[in-house]
Amino acid sequence: MALTVRLPDELQQRLDNLAAQTGRAKSFYVKEALEAYLEDLEDLLLANAVLERVRAGKEKTYSLEEVENELNLDSQLSGNR
Repeated sequence: MALTVRLPDELQQRLDNLAAQTGRAKSFYVKEALEAYLEDLEDLLLANAVLERVRAGKEKTYSLEEVENELNLDSQLSGNR
């Protein structure tokens, strides 16, 4: 899919400089940046959904002690505290 995006001059210059310095296409960096941003945004949306379920009492939370006990880590980690 082709996509046209208008960039502010400063951002365009930074992208041009980066592409020139590295020999990579500008589209490579735009794609990488967009993928990273979308992953971060999707993670944020997921975290907010979980937080809402926790606040509504629909999602259980666990203390560090409960997790350590469940994973049988309590005896291994007790010396680290």
